[in-house]
Amino acid sequence: MRKISLVITARSSYTKYKTILDGLINKKNIKIDIVCSGSALIDKFGKVEDEIIKDGFKIGKKINFILDNDEDDRPGKELSMAIFNFSEYFKEQKPDMVTVMADRYEILAPTISAAFLNIPIAHIQGGELSGNIDEKVRHAVTKLSNIHFPATTKSMQNIIQMGENKKNIFKTGCPSIDIAKRTIKNKKKLSFDIYKKYGGVGSYPNIENGYIIVMQHPVTNENKKSGKQIIETLRAVTKINKPVIWFWPNVDIGTDGISTNLRIFREKTKSKNFHFIKNMNPYDFLELLYFSNGIIGNSSCAIRECSFLGVPAVNIGTRQDSRERGPNVIDVDYNHKEILKAFNKITSKKINKSLIYGDGNAGKKIADKLEKVILVSTKKFVSL
Repeated sequence: MRKISLVITARSSYTKYKTILDGLINKKNIKIDIVCSGSALIDKFGKVEDEIIKDGFKIGKKINFILDNDEDDRPGKELSMAIFNFSEYFKEQKPDMVTVMADRYEILAPTISAAFLNIPIAHIQGGELSGNIDEKVRHAVTKLSNIHFPATTKSMQNIIQMGENKKNIFKTGCPSIDIAKRTIKNKKKLSFDIYKKYGGVGSYPNIENGYIIVMQHPVTNENKKSGKQIIETLRAVTKINKPVIWFWPNVDIGTDGISTNLRIFREKTKSKNFHFIKNMNPYDFLELLYFSNGIIGNSSCAIRECSFLGVPAVNIGTRQDSRERGPNVIDVDYNHKEILKAFNKITSKKINKSLIYGDGNAGKKIADKLEKVILVSTKKFVSL
């Protein structure tokens, strides 16, 4: 029996874990241990623990380490507490392997804890390039990990250049594309009422004739500017004159600057076009994206899932710098005129779908490898 601890730290990481868990759950020689932590446990950041349980999975451990402030030193303090708690848990449970997802800062804690306990680590979606602190986190986790599941050929090559052994690198695609593929199958219109199912605040505009999605997170190394940056986005989106479904920002430093300005906007303008929501299950979220007129902001879903879905995207600022893109994206600075111009341009043409992040079968590929891959906790730098 192989015991695998899968660490879920945010709403976005569960979206990617979902099809991997589907692939693992019926394997007789695999014991699944889900560790739910970080912002995945916090309501205002899209608490997903309820969603995990609803989907039929059992949570083995909850590790809460998110502090209720927006100070620059918060992530460092959170990680110090998290490392202590993950170390205690892994020492007690003795998993055969720990899996971590992507590049959220929270994944540093379970990665460090497992590494010092000589537990093999599997890293999913390493090797990618982007802006923000995520770049440092992602590559640090790659060097601490033993097994790698990059989404693209370029990401795989980046991991090889970092001195990792080719025998332990398996290009699979991104597992969230699996959900996108399932979601759009045989769908001709939105299959649920977003307001009845998810509530939210603000106005309740009629979205039957089109709508846009906005998802903009703080950039850690620009956290003092997050308030001004979101004002530029608000100015642009207001002029588009379409219903807006706006998702709340993530837990990163600078989130208060965004959320404060969103509240001020909501209370002052009483706009009939804006509805604000915290979270949504992965299938509904991707369906909402698919039938939208486009997405604005700096979320990686605009780069990754929307490339597969063929959804027009305006990517703002530096957060997704250097990440591989499909033809659905236009990049702009934090300027309302540029944002508006880019949106009008990208939505005026037909968008070709891209398979740059996979064909929708990543979860099964990863699950099959996790079941059979040879486990080693040691590693050596491999020169090119």
